[in-house]
Amino acid sequence: MSDLVTGDAVVLGLRSARLPSRALAVLLDLFVYVGCYLVVTFALVFATASLDDAAQAAVSVASLLLVLVGVPIAVETLSHGRSLGKLACGLRVVREDGGPIRFRHALVRGAMGVVELLMTLGTIACIASLVSERGRRLGDVFAGTLVIRERVPGARVMPVPPPPPWLAGRFTGLDLSAVPEGLWLAIRQYLTRMDQLDPHTGAAMAARLADDVVARTGTPPPAGVTAAAFLMAVVHERQTRDAARAFAVQAPPGSGPMAAPASGPIAMPVPMASPSPVAAPFTAPVAGPVAASAPPPGPAPMPTPALAPAEAPVRRTGFAPPG
Repeated sequence: MSDLVTGDAVVLGLRSARLPSRALAVLLDLFVYVGCYLVVTFALVFATASLDDAAQAAVSVASLLLVLVGVPIAVETLSHGRSLGKLACGLRVVREDGGPIRFRHALVRGAMGVVELLMTLGTIACIASLVSERGRRLGDVFAGTLVIRERVPGARVMPVPPPPPWLAGRFTGLDLSAVPEGLWLAIRQYLTRMDQLDPHTGAAMAARLADDVVARTGTPPPAGVTAAAFLMAVVHERQTRDAARAFAVQAPPGSGPMAAPASGPIAMPVPMASPSPVAAPFTAPVAGPVAASAPPPGPAPMPTPALAPAEAPVRRTGFAPPG
């Protein structure tokens, strides 16, 4: 792993490419470039047959520099460090801060590659890559670049074995906030590999990890519980809490069934007020509103003493209605 520090002060852990993979990528690139150079050379031979020897030699040198130097620089610039050979080997050229390279980086690498790879047949590049801690050749040192591995084989994550059924839910009130992440990682690694350890060594490691958990939580395991079973139950409890925290859906305020308005499905005033579930739908809508809204026939009723309280506001404001 190589720690690259970005411009935002973020440390990136990247795998540096070593000499075998880089040499294979260079050989693939040279095979393609030499094939292109031969095709271009045959085309130029027929195109410059009428020129003199000096002109043909100049065209040959220009085509050699164009194909073996200019084309690699253009390919690395346009592909951001992924030539055909590097793409096949899962490599990529990046800056020292982890960013993509530009034309000036590809130009320095291509110019130094003429000396390192073509003129010395890769001898200087191999020696520099073997001496460098991150496998860099001289072109990478002068350009400020690094060749990294993009395709890294993924590690298989083994599941943590579940605790015994009678221990599930026994540590719901345990305070796990003081347990550091490093200890959780050590416990997980032990639980996923405890079947591969010697029984005596595994028991001693489990006891030491359980003591560390007890020292930070302040709660010892129940009597008769082994250290490995205690660690399984504690890890299971933490995974349960993390899953509940990640996937819990909180209902918005006022959306529960108890906060529903009076007109919801719980409040049913019509069936409660009706004496019979059959007569209520027919009698209540017809008899109730009609009897209350239909005025009696005849002249308007005379004011009665029952309306005397309504005159109180009239006397307070000094307004007297006409007779």
